[in-house]
Amino acid sequence: MSDRPRIYLDHAATSWPKQASVLDAVDAYARNVGASAGRGAYRSSMQASTHIQSARRSLAKLLNVPSSDCVSLHTSGTAALNAVIFGLVSPGDHVVTTATDHNSVLRPLQHLCETAGVELSIAECDAHGQVSAGAVLDLVRKQTRMVILSHASNVTGAVQPIETIGQTLAETSTLFVVDAAQTLGHLPIDVMDVQCDALASPGHKAIGGPLGTGLLYLASDLHAAIRPTIFGGTGSHSESLEMPSRYPDKLEAGNLNVPAIAGLAVAAQSTLESDQQQQRSRLSALSQLLHEGISSDGISSAGMVTVHSIAGPLPVASLSIDGLPASDVAAILDAEFGIETRAGFHCAAKIQDFLGNPTGGTLRISASSHTPDGEIEAATKAIREIAGT
Repeated sequence: MSDRPRIYLDHAATSWPKQASVLDAVDAYARNVGASAGRGAYRSSMQASTHIQSARRSLAKLLNVPSSDCVSLHTSGTAALNAVIFGLVSPGDHVVTTATDHNSVLRPLQHLCETAGVELSIAECDAHGQVSAGAVLDLVRKQTRMVILSHASNVTGAVQPIETIGQTLAETSTLFVVDAAQTLGHLPIDVMDVQCDALASPGHKAIGGPLGTGLLYLASDLHAAIRPTIFGGTGSHSESLEMPSRYPDKLEAGNLNVPAIAGLAVAAQSTLESDQQQQRSRLSALSQLLHEGISSDGISSAGMVTVHSIAGPLPVASLSIDGLPASDVAAILDAEFGIETRAGFHCAAKIQDFLGNPTGGTLRISASSHTPDGEIEAATKAIREIAGT
């Protein structure tokens, strides 16, 4: 095993390392509590429920949600997106999304197109994954049931204009759903300002919680309308064969992942207490450093490296090297430099066409606000070496 320092630059997939306080919370629950939440009136079960309520409260504050009862907890951002898509879209509905969206949005919608006669319109993006508000809104009809889009591309880091879209749709009957997988915890999101009807996110990315966590904010006027997609025990109304009508209970069948949620509660509270302005400045500076590094020394102008992203609020960059599949570049970075990145299509089926369809997808480098400058510099230097400049 190499004693070379590990340089982890795949934060768009999941954050690492987790804070010690997050890991301590997971360990303390597993060792000292261990009970299911909502399945008993004894002390340890009540303690488990306390962790869940703590996570709801902190997540609600993070989003400026008026009530923590508007937040349901899920095993991932994907599970949360499936809950809102299958729970609110009906056969024959029209839905609008974008070419930048993740397969967590695109695949459920494609399934509904094939099985339920749902009609899907997809807004195009530019060569850097940026979508204009006009491109989305121009596809909305009077009968459109839902607009759903990622706040930021997981491939290029491009941040989309959700405020403009949300405020425009607020004047219509069309629901607006935001996938905040790449932004919640990095960028401030006030659902009251955005005027979205729902927002889904994993808890393990920028928030810094453990894997196996996710959340769904749902506006209170939709609590009765959303249909459960998983059925079973909730610890409430157990005498009835019907699922509870109350949100969030109706979407939380089965035992919640309380050990991970205990860690998520700590991570969300830590995010709330952080200096968010300082963090935003740091993220923007890292994005600038990253893009300057992979665009310097003439490697881009010489055609050896194509950079598919531009510097912005998030430290995410996608690139391709002429003559080398992205998977080979990632393997060399890992084997020769100890640098961990992501290669391929990044679970985003539609965006590749707009990026020029690079062979094998792109190499993605993604950092966090805690990433040292030196790790970014090491990665960009390694890219230049691999490109032969």
